[in-house]
Amino acid sequence: MRVFVAGATGVIGRALLPALSAAGHQPIAMTRSADRARALQQRGVEAVVCDAYDAERLAQTVDGARADAVVHLLTDLPADLNMRRIEQEVASTGRLRREGTRNLLAAARAAGVQRVVAESIAFAYASRGDWVKDEDAPLAHEELPFVAQPIAELERQVLDAGGIVLRYGQLYGPGTAFASDGSWARNLRKRRLPIVGAGSGVFSFVHVDDAAGATIAALGARGPATYNVVDDSPAPVHEWAPVFAAAVGAPAPWRAPRWLGRIAAGATAVGVINEVRGASNARIRSELGWSPRYPSWRDGFAAALG
Repeated sequence: MRVFVAGATGVIGRALLPALSAAGHQPIAMTRSADRARALQQRGVEAVVCDAYDAERLAQTVDGARADAVVHLLTDLPADLNMRRIEQEVASTGRLRREGTRNLLAAARAAGVQRVVAESIAFAYASRGDWVKDEDAPLAHEELPFVAQPIAELERQVLDAGGIVLRYGQLYGPGTAFASDGSWARNLRKRRLPIVGAGSGVFSFVHVDDAAGATIAALGARGPATYNVVDDSPAPVHEWAPVFAAAVGAPAPWRAPRWLGRIAAGATAVGVINEVRGASNARIRSELGWSPRYPSWRDGFAAALG
Protein backbone atom coordinates (compact mmCIF):
# COMPACT_ATOMS: atom_id res chain seq x y z
CA MET A 1 0.00 0.00 0.00
CA ARG A 2 0.90 3.65 -0.34
CA VAL A 3 0.75 4.86 3.26
CA PHE A 4 0.46 8.57 4.04
CA VAL A 5 2.13 9.17 7.42
CA ALA A 6 1.20 12.45 9.13
CA GLY A 7 3.72 13.25 11.85
CA ALA A 8 6.34 11.13 10.12
CA THR A 9 9.35 12.69 11.87
CA GLY A 10 8.08 12.02 15.39
CA VAL A 11 9.24 9.18 17.61
CA ILE A 12 6.97 6.48 16.15
CA GLY A 13 7.16 7.90 12.64
CA ARG A 14 10.94 7.59 12.50
CA ALA A 15 10.66 3.89 13.33
CA LEU A 16 7.61 3.35 11.12
CA LEU A 17 9.00 4.67 7.82
CA PRO A 18 11.74 2.02 7.36
CA ALA A 19 9.45 -0.67 8.78
CA LEU A 20 6.81 0.15 6.15
CA SER A 21 9.40 -0.10 3.39
CA ALA A 22 10.70 -3.40 4.77
CA ALA A 23 7.13 -4.74 4.75
CA GLY A 24 6.71 -3.87 1.08
CA HIS A 25 4.66 -0.69 1.54
CA GLN A 26 5.52 2.75 0.18
CA PRO A 27 5.45 5.49 2.82
CA ILE A 28 4.66 9.10 2.01
CA ALA A 29 5.99 11.19 4.88
CA MET A 30 4.30 14.44 5.89
CA THR A 31 6.19 17.01 7.94
CA ARG A 32 5.84 20.72 8.63
CA SER A 33 9.57 21.25 8.09
CA ALA A 34 11.10 21.70 4.63
CA ASP A 35 14.51 20.76 6.03
CA ARG A 36 13.17 17.48 7.41
CA ALA A 37 11.40 16.75 4.15
CA ARG A 38 14.65 17.23 2.22
CA ALA A 39 16.49 14.96 4.66
CA LEU A 40 13.88 12.25 4.12
CA GLN A 41 14.03 12.64 0.36
CA GLN A 42 17.81 12.27 0.45
CA ARG A 43 17.22 8.89 2.12
CA GLY A 44 14.86 7.87 -0.66
CA VAL A 45 11.60 8.53 1.23
CA GLU A 46 8.78 10.32 -0.58
CA ALA A 47 8.09 13.38 1.56
CA VAL A 48 5.70 16.35 1.50
CA VAL A 49 5.56 19.57 3.50
CA CYS A 50 2.19 20.46 5.00
CA ASP A 51 0.62 21.87 8.16
CA ALA A 52 -2.28 19.94 9.68
CA TYR A 53 -4.10 23.18 10.43
CA ASP A 54 -4.15 24.20 6.75
CA ALA A 55 -7.20 22.16 5.83
CA GLU A 56 -7.29 23.13 2.15
CA ARG A 57 -3.60 22.42 1.56
CA LEU A 58 -3.86 19.18 3.55
CA ALA A 59 -6.74 17.95 1.38
CA GLN A 60 -4.72 18.68 -1.76
CA THR A 61 -1.65 16.95 -0.31
CA VAL A 62 -3.46 13.75 0.70
CA ASP A 63 -5.27 13.60 -2.63
CA GLY A 64 -2.00 14.10 -4.54
CA ALA A 65 -0.32 11.34 -2.54
CA ARG A 66 -2.65 8.70 -4.05
CA ALA A 67 -2.61 6.99 -0.68
CA ASP A 68 -4.30 3.72 0.20
CA ALA A 69 -4.07 4.41 3.94
CA VAL A 70 -3.46 7.30 6.33
CA VAL A 71 -1.53 6.97 9.61
CA HIS A 72 -2.12 9.82 12.08
CA LEU A 73 0.88 10.35 14.39
CA LEU A 74 0.52 14.10 14.92
CA THR A 75 1.84 15.32 18.28
CA ASP A 76 3.68 18.40 19.53
CA LEU A 77 5.24 17.48 22.87
CA PRO A 78 8.44 18.88 24.43
CA ALA A 79 11.38 16.50 24.79
CA ASP A 80 11.26 16.86 28.58
CA LEU A 81 7.81 17.36 30.07
CA ASN A 82 7.60 19.70 33.05
CA MET A 83 5.01 18.01 35.24
CA ARG A 84 4.36 21.21 37.18
CA ARG A 85 3.23 22.78 33.88
CA ILE A 86 1.71 19.65 32.36
CA GLU A 87 -1.55 21.31 31.30
CA GLN A 88 0.32 23.96 29.31
CA GLU A 89 2.88 21.43 28.02
CA VAL A 90 0.25 19.19 26.40
CA ALA A 91 -2.06 21.95 25.14
CA SER A 92 -0.60 22.06 21.62
CA THR A 93 -0.90 18.28 21.23
CA GLY A 94 -4.45 18.49 22.55
CA ARG A 95 -5.31 20.96 19.81
CA LEU A 96 -3.75 18.67 17.19
CA ARG A 97 -5.82 15.78 18.50
CA ARG A 98 -8.99 17.79 18.09
CA GLU A 99 -8.46 20.04 15.05
CA GLY A 100 -5.64 18.21 13.27
CA THR A 101 -7.60 14.97 13.43
CA ARG A 102 -10.69 16.63 11.98
CA ASN A 103 -8.70 18.10 9.07
CA LEU A 104 -6.81 14.88 8.37
CA LEU A 105 -9.95 12.74 8.37
CA ALA A 106 -11.70 15.21 6.09
CA ALA A 107 -8.74 15.09 3.71
CA ALA A 108 -8.72 11.28 3.75
CA ARG A 109 -12.47 11.15 3.12
CA ALA A 110 -12.24 13.60 0.22
CA ALA A 111 -9.41 11.54 -1.31
CA GLY A 112 -11.37 8.30 -0.95
CA VAL A 113 -8.97 6.82 1.62
CA GLN A 114 -10.83 4.36 3.83
CA ARG A 115 -8.00 2.95 5.95
CA VAL A 116 -7.06 5.23 8.86
CA VAL A 117 -4.87 4.34 11.85
CA ALA A 118 -4.38 6.92 14.61
CA GLU A 119 -2.12 7.30 17.63
CA SER A 120 -3.58 7.46 21.13
CA ILE A 121 -2.11 6.52 24.52
CA ALA A 122 -2.58 3.58 26.89
CA PHE A 123 -1.69 5.45 30.09
CA ALA A 124 -4.71 7.71 30.47
CA TYR A 125 -7.16 5.26 32.04
CA ALA A 126 -9.07 6.35 35.12
CA SER A 127 -7.14 5.68 38.32
CA ARG A 128 -9.63 3.40 39.99
CA GLY A 129 -10.39 -0.29 40.03
CA ASP A 130 -8.08 -2.82 38.41
CA TRP A 131 -4.43 -1.89 38.00
CA VAL A 132 -4.31 -3.25 34.42
CA LYS A 133 -7.00 -2.06 32.01
CA ASP A 134 -8.49 -3.31 28.79
CA GLU A 135 -9.74 -1.01 26.03
CA ASP A 136 -13.26 -0.78 27.48
CA ALA A 137 -12.11 0.90 30.69
CA PRO A 138 -12.98 4.60 31.16
CA LEU A 139 -10.40 7.34 30.62
CA ALA A 140 -9.14 9.72 33.31
CA HIS A 141 -11.62 12.53 32.60
CA GLU A 142 -11.71 13.58 36.27
CA GLU A 143 -8.01 13.24 37.14
CA LEU A 144 -6.46 14.46 33.84
CA PRO A 145 -9.14 16.21 31.79
CA PHE A 146 -6.57 18.17 29.74
CA VAL A 147 -5.18 14.83 28.54
CA ALA A 148 -8.26 12.60 28.48
CA GLN A 149 -10.66 14.99 26.75
CA PRO A 150 -8.56 15.58 23.60
CA ILE A 151 -7.80 11.85 23.43
CA ALA A 152 -11.48 11.00 23.70
CA GLU A 153 -12.27 13.49 20.93
CA LEU A 154 -9.57 12.08 18.64
CA GLU A 155 -10.78 8.54 19.25
CA ARG A 156 -14.42 9.45 18.67
CA GLN A 157 -13.62 11.06 15.32
CA VAL A 158 -11.44 8.17 14.15
CA LEU A 159 -13.88 5.46 15.21
CA ASP A 160 -16.83 7.32 13.66
CA ALA A 161 -14.83 7.29 10.41
CA GLY A 162 -14.35 3.52 10.68
CA GLY A 163 -10.68 3.82 11.59
CA ILE A 164 -8.42 2.11 14.08
CA VAL A 165 -7.13 3.69 17.28
CA LEU A 166 -3.84 2.43 18.71
CA ARG A 167 -3.25 3.26 22.35
CA TYR A 168 0.53 3.03 22.61
CA GLY A 169 2.13 2.41 25.98
CA GLN A 170 5.15 4.20 27.40
CA LEU A 171 7.60 4.19 24.50
CA TYR A 172 11.25 3.30 25.01
CA GLY A 173 14.12 2.98 22.58
CA PRO A 174 15.81 5.48 20.23
CA GLY A 175 14.42 8.99 20.27
CA THR A 176 12.04 8.43 23.19
CA ALA A 177 11.93 9.90 26.68
CA PHE A 178 13.01 6.45 27.88
CA ALA A 179 16.08 6.26 25.63
CA SER A 180 19.58 6.09 27.11
CA ASP A 181 19.91 9.79 26.24
CA GLY A 182 16.27 10.66 26.97
CA SER A 183 14.82 12.84 29.69
CA TRP A 184 14.14 10.03 32.16
CA ALA A 185 17.75 8.82 31.95
CA ARG A 186 19.15 12.36 32.25
CA ASN A 187 17.03 13.13 35.29
CA LEU A 188 17.86 9.82 36.98
CA ARG A 189 21.58 10.44 36.49
CA LYS A 190 21.11 13.82 38.19
CA ARG A 191 19.05 12.13 40.95
CA ARG A 192 16.03 14.23 40.08
CA LEU A 193 13.58 11.32 39.83
CA PRO A 194 12.98 9.68 43.19
CA ILE A 195 10.37 7.00 43.74
CA VAL A 196 7.72 9.05 45.49
CA GLY A 197 5.55 7.33 48.06
CA ALA A 198 5.01 3.64 47.39
CA GLY A 199 5.70 3.99 43.66
CA SER A 200 2.64 1.84 43.05
CA GLY A 201 1.59 3.33 39.72
CA VAL A 202 1.65 0.70 36.95
CA PHE A 203 3.42 1.44 33.67
CA SER A 204 2.95 -0.54 30.46
CA PHE A 205 5.92 -0.17 28.12
CA VAL A 206 6.45 -0.89 24.43
CA HIS A 207 9.63 -0.61 22.38
CA VAL A 208 9.27 1.93 19.59
CA ASP A 209 10.01 -0.75 16.96
CA ASP A 210 7.23 -2.91 18.39
CA ALA A 211 4.91 0.12 18.19
CA ALA A 212 5.80 0.44 14.50
CA GLY A 213 5.09 -3.26 13.98
CA ALA A 214 1.67 -2.93 15.58
CA THR A 215 0.90 0.02 13.31
CA ILE A 216 1.67 -2.07 10.24
CA ALA A 217 -0.49 -4.90 11.57
CA ALA A 218 -3.36 -2.43 12.02
CA LEU A 219 -3.15 -1.38 8.37
CA GLY A 220 -4.45 -4.81 7.42
CA ALA A 221 -7.31 -4.80 9.94
CA ARG A 222 -10.88 -3.61 9.71
CA GLY A 223 -12.24 -0.83 11.88
CA PRO A 224 -13.69 0.66 13.86
CA ALA A 225 -11.50 -0.79 16.60
CA THR A 226 -9.32 0.25 19.53
CA TYR A 227 -6.20 -1.59 20.66
CA ASN A 228 -3.70 -1.23 23.48
CA VAL A 229 -0.16 -1.54 22.09
CA VAL A 230 1.93 -2.62 25.08
CA ASP A 231 4.22 -5.43 26.13
CA ASP A 232 3.18 -8.40 28.27
CA SER A 233 4.57 -7.07 31.56
CA PRO A 234 2.80 -4.15 33.23
CA ALA A 235 4.79 -3.23 36.34
CA PRO A 236 4.72 -0.73 39.21
CA VAL A 237 7.22 2.12 39.30
CA HIS A 238 9.08 0.73 42.30
CA GLU A 239 9.79 -2.43 40.25
CA TRP A 240 10.83 -1.08 36.85
CA ALA A 241 12.56 2.20 37.84
CA PRO A 242 15.66 0.58 39.43
CA VAL A 243 16.03 -1.73 36.41
CA PHE A 244 15.77 1.19 34.01
CA ALA A 245 18.29 3.18 36.04
CA ALA A 246 20.78 0.32 35.94
CA ALA A 247 20.29 -0.10 32.18
CA VAL A 248 21.18 3.55 31.49
CA GLY A 249 24.04 3.71 33.98
CA ALA A 250 22.24 5.83 36.54
CA PRO A 251 22.28 5.33 40.33
CA ALA A 252 19.30 3.59 41.86
CA PRO A 253 16.49 6.09 42.43
CA TRP A 254 16.11 7.30 45.99
CA ARG A 255 12.84 7.23 47.89
CA ALA A 256 10.84 10.32 48.86
CA PRO A 257 7.61 10.84 50.79
CA ARG A 258 4.55 12.08 48.96
CA TRP A 259 4.56 15.47 50.64
CA LEU A 260 8.07 16.16 49.38
CA GLY A 261 7.14 15.00 45.89
CA ARG A 262 4.18 17.37 45.79
CA ILE A 263 6.46 20.29 46.71
CA ALA A 264 9.19 19.35 44.23
CA ALA A 265 7.21 18.09 41.23
CA GLY A 266 3.55 18.84 41.87
CA ALA A 267 0.46 16.78 42.60
CA THR A 268 0.10 15.47 39.04
CA ALA A 269 3.54 13.87 39.07
CA VAL A 270 2.88 12.26 42.45
CA GLY A 271 -0.43 10.96 41.16
CA VAL A 272 1.17 9.40 38.09
CA ILE A 273 3.91 7.70 40.12
CA ASN A 274 1.37 6.18 42.49
CA GLU A 275 -1.97 5.91 40.67
CA VAL A 276 -1.46 5.47 36.90
CA ARG A 277 -2.92 2.25 35.49
CA GLY A 278 -1.31 -0.23 33.14
CA ALA A 279 -2.86 -1.82 30.05
CA SER A 280 -3.50 -5.28 28.63
CA ASN A 281 -2.50 -6.32 25.10
CA ALA A 282 -4.85 -9.32 25.00
CA ARG A 283 -7.13 -7.82 22.34
CA ILE A 284 -4.46 -6.94 19.78
CA ARG A 285 -2.79 -10.32 20.30
CA SER A 286 -6.07 -12.14 19.72
CA GLU A 287 -7.55 -10.07 16.89
CA LEU A 288 -4.49 -8.93 14.93
CA GLY A 289 -1.99 -11.64 15.84
CA TRP A 290 0.53 -9.02 16.93
CA SER A 291 3.10 -9.84 19.58
CA PRO A 292 6.00 -7.69 20.77
CA ARG A 293 9.58 -8.54 19.90
CA TYR A 294 10.33 -7.57 23.50
CA PRO A 295 7.60 -9.26 25.60
CA SER A 296 9.01 -7.66 28.76
CA TRP A 297 10.59 -4.29 29.46
CA ARG A 298 13.25 -6.22 31.40
CA ASP A 299 14.60 -7.77 28.20
CA GLY A 300 13.93 -4.63 26.22
CA PHE A 301 15.78 -2.32 28.59
CA ALA A 302 18.81 -4.61 28.58
CA ALA A 303 18.86 -4.93 24.79
CA ALA A 304 17.90 -1.41 23.75
CA LEU A 305 19.35 0.82 26.45
CA GLY A 306 22.59 -0.80 27.56
